[in-house]
Amino acid sequence: MASSTFALRTISSFSVKPVTTPKSSLTASSISTLLPFTSSPSSLSKTLKLNTSSPHSHLSVPHKSFTCRSQAEPSSDSGKVQELCVYEINERDRGSPAYLRLSQKTVNSLGDLVPFSNKLYSGCLQKRVGITAGICVLIQNKAEKKGDRYEAIYSFYFGDYGHISVQGSYLTYEDSYLAVTGGSGIFEGVYGQVKLHQIVFPFKLFYTFYLKGIKDLPQELLSKPVDPSPAVEPSPAAKACEPHAVIAGFTD
Repeated sequence: MASSTFALRTISSFSVKPVTTPKSSLTASSISTLLPFTSSPSSLSKTLKLNTSSPHSHLSVPHKSFTCRSQAEPSSDSGKVQELCVYEINERDRGSPAYLRLSQKTVNSLGDLVPFSNKLYSGCLQKRVGITAGICVLIQNKAEKKGDRYEAIYSFYFGDYGHISVQGSYLTYEDSYLAVTGGSGIFEGVYGQVKLHQIVFPFKLFYTFYLKGIKDLPQELLSKPVDPSPAVEPSPAAKACEPHAVIAGFTD
C-alpha cells in the first residue's frame, strides 16, 4: 500500500501541459515559390477550360463516318438461284433402308422409323459424288395412294465440297419439295429447296436443288443431267469408283 502511495505522488508531481500545434509557417507566398509557375485563379481556369466551340481547337475530336453492316444482310449473290441435280440410287449393298416398326403394327403406322443411306451420283451419272444419310418418321399411311407420308431429315454428302441438309415432307407416291436447311464447306450459308422425284421407290430418286446464298458452284457438280427414268444407271466407272469417275474425297 505504501509503495502505491509513493507511485501516485511521484506521478502527480509531474505537471502535464497540453501540446499546442504551431501555426503553419507555409503562407500563400511560400506556396507560390514552391510551384514551378505562378498564376492567378482566373488565368488557371482559363487555361483548363476546353474551348469546344472553336473548330481549330487541338482537343476537338474529328468526325469520322462509318457504316456498320449487319451479318444478317444478304450478300449480292443471295438472290441468285443455282440448280444442282443428283441421283440417289439404292444398290442394295448398304443394308438400307432399315424399317423399325415402333408402332408394333403390321401396317405402316405413325411413329415407324426408317433410317437410310444410299449412294449419290452426279446428274449425268458419270461420277460418284457421295452418299445420303438420314431418317424418315412415318406420319401417315396413304392406302388409297399405295404409299406413305414421311417427315424426312437427311443430308447429301459431296466429299471435300461439304454437305447439304434438308428437311420436310417426303411422299412416296408423288413429287415432294423439302427445305434446304443449311450446309458446310462450299454450301455454308445455303438455303432454298429441293424437288424430290420418285422414280422407283425406294431404289431410284432424282433431286433438283434450287440453291441460294452461296458462291458459284464448281462445274464438276453442274453437268447436264440425264432425264430420269426407271432404266437409268450410273456409268460402270462411277459404280466402280475409278479415280476419274469420283469427286475429291467422296463419301462412301
